[in-house]
Amino acid sequence: MLTWKDIIGFSVKGNPEPDRRVERTDAEWREILTAEQFRITRKKGTERPHSGELCSIYDAGKYNCVCCDTPLFDSTIKFESGTGWPSFTQPIKENAIKYEKDSSFGMVRIEVMCNTCDAHLGHVFPDGPEPSGLRYCINSESMKLDTAIERN
Repeated sequence: MLTWKDIIGFSVKGNPEPDRRVERTDAEWREILTAEQFRITRKKGTERPHSGELCSIYDAGKYNCVCCDTPLFDSTIKFESGTGWPSFTQPIKENAIKYEKDSSFGMVRIEVMCNTCDAHLGHVFPDGPEPSGLRYCINSESMKLDTAIERN
């Protein structure tokens, strides 16, 4: 289980290696994303609080990157934070998320991105529920919910 100390370590010392990399030009991203998805994921935008379709959905499934379809979060660790954005306590895998210090808007935060394609997802904060204490605050437009049930 990741902790705030782990997150700070990744943002300072480097992120875990992703399982794969996906790289495209802005023109290629524009062909596969909506204008709002492009603004948020490729230009580090933010959607208005309580505006995202995934805020109030709690269906079982995996939340995948809208850009490259990499699984990012599992529905079992989603919680209602009251912030207006989907919130999670842990990524689906340690190397699914990339962390960078963000000093924009006069604040110091930790930006979270898809470690596969560098899509901006949102930010992580140390004010989440136990046991991790983490709150991944993620834009709905940066994810898609995959409700397909895996069968072995």
